[in-house]
Amino acid sequence: MAKPNYQFEKRQRDLAKKNKQEEKRRQKLAGNAADKPADDESENPADSASPTPGDASASESDTSPK
Repeated sequence: MAKPNYQFEKRQRDLAKKNKQEEKRRQKLAGNAADKPADDESENPADSASPTPGDASASESDTSPK
């Protein structure tokens, strides 16, 4: 009977684990990219836009006393 090759088995487990993690990372990135534009538009679009330097409401909120 042949001896078990533990190094080969360990390498195969490590490669499988690495491939699984990479696949999960790709799915997460694909999910975030697909979800992000829909979330930004569904929420208040005025809040997502960056204020312009001449915007009075942004200036007033920045200078309010705390």
